[in-house]
Amino acid sequence: MQTAIPCYFMRGGTSRGPFFLASDLPINLPTRDRVLLAVMGSPDRRQIDGLGGAHPLTSKVGIVSQSRTPGVALDFLFAQLQPEKDTVDTTPNCGNMLAAVLPFAIERGLVAVQGDTTTARVLTLNTGMQCDITVVTRGGQVNYTGDARIDGVPGTAAPVTINFLDTAGSVCSGLLPTGQVRDRITVTGEDFEAFALDVTCIDNGMPLVLFKASDVGRIGYESVAELNADDDLKRRLEALRLQISLKMGLGDVSQKNYPKMTLIAPPRAGGSLCTRSFIPHVCHDAIGVLAAVTVGSACVLKGSVCDGVAVMPAGQEPTVSVEHPTGEFSVTLGLDAQDAQKVTKAALLRTARLIMRGEVMVPAAIWSGPTAASRG
Repeated sequence: MQTAIPCYFMRGGTSRGPFFLASDLPINLPTRDRVLLAVMGSPDRRQIDGLGGAHPLTSKVGIVSQSRTPGVALDFLFAQLQPEKDTVDTTPNCGNMLAAVLPFAIERGLVAVQGDTTTARVLTLNTGMQCDITVVTRGGQVNYTGDARIDGVPGTAAPVTINFLDTAGSVCSGLLPTGQVRDRITVTGEDFEAFALDVTCIDNGMPLVLFKASDVGRIGYESVAELNADDDLKRRLEALRLQISLKMGLGDVSQKNYPKMTLIAPPRAGGSLCTRSFIPHVCHDAIGVLAAVTVGSACVLKGSVCDGVAVMPAGQEPTVSVEHPTGEFSVTLGLDAQDAQKVTKAALLRTARLIMRGEVMVPAAIWSGPTAASRG
């Protein structure tokens, strides 16, 4: 016996995963999490018994509902699963999956088409962040074909524009959770020699710890495969992550997917800054949407570890080009006219595509379906 759950499988930015209406899932959170684990096939390295793609970037879930918040059209809950773990983490944001929220909502009839383009305000329940999303809807339906291109995704597609309204302190207490733009920390561990380095701890949509690649003995241009095979580096980065998280007010993050650890180096492809980002134990093939926003924000802060490394354009609305292993990610920042280090907005472009629609099956022993008794 299996339970059929309506499901749309979508790509959002450089991530992908199943999207559900909240009303199609269990209300009881432990039951919901067991359902999502079964949907994705976790815990299993290959996720062979589910929809997961055996990688954190393809082990994500979107849950959408109409919002009751005044002025907001949609509520979005992002869930991060891991191939080899039995955890469902709904504390961080995901800006890539966010790009698929409005297309999904239009497909499911939650939002009516407004014309050649449709815009809706979305509240991310994970952190309370709001943004305005605009998609192309010529012909009365979501357009997935277009000329927009983003690094990390083959081909072109219709643009999805995201304008973040307030991202500072998404998970942490504020933009600079340690109260400093730069911190010096000595990292200790049992299987490596203690080392000290400067870091910038920042959260403008995603908690990050930024540091120069040279400070951990790397150049910052290594391939993803090289960094994923670098066990010594990963041990040291995890020790750094666990120690600095306490100073960031995040407590024990051993079972959390944040903060992300980001190595920086001078740009080498005409961008503003080169990055290698761990999420948090696997090197990202690109960089997350909100991680790029946060990196860009660090680049405008005088005294941060990016200061003197990043090549920044002038003006009150600089476009920061964040280089990553498979290309670059551009973020346009709005700066406060009275305080050039205060970011007032962040706008960017993504693409999305509906890949599959239908029903996903889970064992009835996990959940027998949306009856009054089983959803309680």
